Amino acid sequence: MVFACITLDSHLHTPMYILLGSLSIVDILSTSNILPKLLFMLLTQQKTITFHGCMTQLYFFIYFTCTEFFLLAVMAYDRYAAICYPLHYAIIMSKERCTLFLAGTWIAAALEPVLHTVFIANLPFCSSRQVNHFFCDISPLVKLSCNNTIHVEIATYVLGAVVGLSAFTLTLSSYVFIINTILNIKSAEGRQKAFFTCASHLISVIIFYGTSLSLHVRPTATYAPMQDKLFSLLYIILIPVLNPLIYTIKNKQFKKAFKRLSRFL
Repeated sequence: MVFACITLDSHLHTPMYILLGSLSIVDILSTSNILPKLLFMLLTQQKTITFHGCMTQLYFFIYFTCTEFFLLAVMAYDRYAAICYPLHYAIIMSKERCTLFLAGTWIAAALEPVLHTVFIANLPFCSSRQVNHFFCDISPLVKLSCNNTIHVEIATYVLGAVVGLSAFTLTLSSYVFIINTILNIKSAEGRQKAFFTCASHLISVIIFYGTSLSLHVRPTATYAPMQDKLFSLLYIILIPVLNPLIYTIKNKQFKKAFKRLSRFL
């Protein structure tokens, strides 16, 4: 719905909504990477996946996670430009620059999972090959290996830190400047209006980072299958469901666009 409205309504062809449309694509693809296979297993009780299928699922799971990290950072920068430099916003976030940001986000995110997937694929699985999870994630796969996996775990944390910290730094620094600008606005109405322009994104960032940290920032030795499955379900189902609601439920411009689109359906 979000992507359709943004694509079909020319009033929403602005950087903020283009980025939101890209985020909705990531949510759809991320869910599509795991949910169809999970539903198939539940309905048929055929709880098997090929090695190549497992590695493919792992790659795209990491890819879409990295893409969302970068996208949320770019969206934070977009809100920073809109609130801190409103008169120069059209230049700072021109459609050409927005397109470059999006292209860079998708390309950069595609590179990071390659190393993760190669490391996992080359681990010797000489004991059980039963993945204690409902999809192929890093921790349960590393847990299956009968070799010392400390080098894989270190590489995983280093690569994750490069992506996570770079995105988090941009997001955090953007909000430091945003909050400073909002506090310097004299009128209460002006402060409230400025806050509401970034409130939905801030909520989305908190939920995404909270679930991501709960899933991935811990040693494999402390891997708890039931806890991991719970947080994975929240990540795979809750975030894609909440994001459209968070960004559109109080967005008057989007509601108008949806009404215009509804007339043609």
